[in-house]
Amino acid sequence: MLRIFRQYRPLQVARHVKSFFRGRIYIQGVGAFEYDKGRLLPPVRKDKRSLAVMNEVNNQIKAMLVF
Repeated sequence: MLRIFRQYRPLQVARHVKSFFRGRIYIQGVGAFEYDKGRLLPPVRKDKRSLAVMNEVNNQIKAMLVF
């Protein structure tokens, strides 16, 4: 399953990743990501922007699990 996000909204991406648990997403302007076990995996293209997005989304997921 591939989901395309036209805008980068960390909370929206985190909700999708958490609810579907495994799959692929594409964020326009950032790149493609895979996720497994409810977490974004490190991207194939490891630039600063992609790694920052991965960290931000994973932190959003972690914050959702606390409550």
